[in-house]
Amino acid sequence: MTVVALVGTQWGDEGKGKITDVLASKADVVARYQGGNNAGHTVVVGDTTYKLHLIPSGILYEGTTCLIGNGVVVDPKVLCEEIAYLHQSGISTANLYVSEKAHLIMPYHRVLDQLEESQRTLKIGTTGRGIGPAYVDKFMRMGVRMLDLKSRESLERAIDQVLPFKNQLLQQVYDHPGFIREELVEEYLAYAETIVPLLADTSLVVHEARQAGKSILLEGAQGTLLDVDHGTYPFVTSSNPTAGGAAPGIGIGPNHINQVIGVVKSYTTRVGEGPFVSELNDATGDLIRERGREFGTTTGRPRRCGWFDAVLVRYAVRVNGLTGLAITLLDVLDALETIKVCVAYEYRGERLEQMPADLEVLKECKPIYQELPGWQVDTTKVQTFADLPLPAKEYLTFLAEQVGCPIQIVSVGPRRDQTMLLQEVF
Repeated sequence: MTVVALVGTQWGDEGKGKITDVLASKADVVARYQGGNNAGHTVVVGDTTYKLHLIPSGILYEGTTCLIGNGVVVDPKVLCEEIAYLHQSGISTANLYVSEKAHLIMPYHRVLDQLEESQRTLKIGTTGRGIGPAYVDKFMRMGVRMLDLKSRESLERAIDQVLPFKNQLLQQVYDHPGFIREELVEEYLAYAETIVPLLADTSLVVHEARQAGKSILLEGAQGTLLDVDHGTYPFVTSSNPTAGGAAPGIGIGPNHINQVIGVVKSYTTRVGEGPFVSELNDATGDLIRERGREFGTTTGRPRRCGWFDAVLVRYAVRVNGLTGLAITLLDVLDALETIKVCVAYEYRGERLEQMPADLEVLKECKPIYQELPGWQVDTTKVQTFADLPLPAKEYLTFLAEQVGCPIQIVSVGPRRDQTMLLQEVF
């Protein structure tokens, strides 16, 4: 019996979908615990690329139980489309279960998300998918949940509790016509035909699997620096992508989680607004973006790119209690003659080893770099750590020392077979 939580250690987009897919080959259960369809996971199997937003990557393995936990906010339209997409690709969703306690994203959530962002003087960079407003309703106890889809009466009752408030807000503040109750009810009852058969007490599913000695992988979305409590607030998501969010997000005791693996790129990227100390606005940054195909799975937006920031990852190791790292996209650095690592920040003449909470301080921070030799060798066909070029091994060893966490996995490409397991997980 092993329970592993997989988290992003940067600003998301670290390659969690690929690592989840690799680990899912030996996992009995894969459970998503937070976020919504603002996240995107790309998995390459042979010559086929799968892009998923809600359903765990483990769905690509026949017989693996996949769960969408209560901590996820679900757009039922997107979920139904994703199920259809998998079926068209010949992938079964017979082992997919959705928490009956998960909250639904409603059409007014998407509209409010976009309208609120348009009114902000300080842009957050939201995807406009309605995730934030759905979480707001959840914590205001005005949310519509999956279990409300089980009957027309329960769905009407849930919508009636919130729609008058939303329409008043939309009409009086944003000059939007609002939504018609009957249209919402009919639209969501149509989704219910696909979704209701999938509903389950996912906490109980995980509990019974754990008692049966099965291997369980808890999959997070986004990354540590996007955590609403521990990220670069206010440029954050509306949930807890950190390991601490896994327990309430799926309904498992935190003492039952055996390992926490942090997925981290061999460099750093960020989408949207906010300070980025090691950002590269030059030809090297452009090269990393092109080689790493750094464009959002969900939005298509080009990602901001920079050198590996050990200060950020050091922080992620601490707040997540990481037991190991999965380094991804090492091959992107193959073309570089020299590579820099941000080992500390300089703020008004002071050296900072830890990340400041105040974004005004972070904005002023300058990177303190240590330069290492590149390897300029194609690593995409390397199968073992021992066969990596010596400078690549030294680079990885340096990263592990800087952030204080051992490396368990190294990825040198998008395919399953481009992965080195330095230490078994399951």
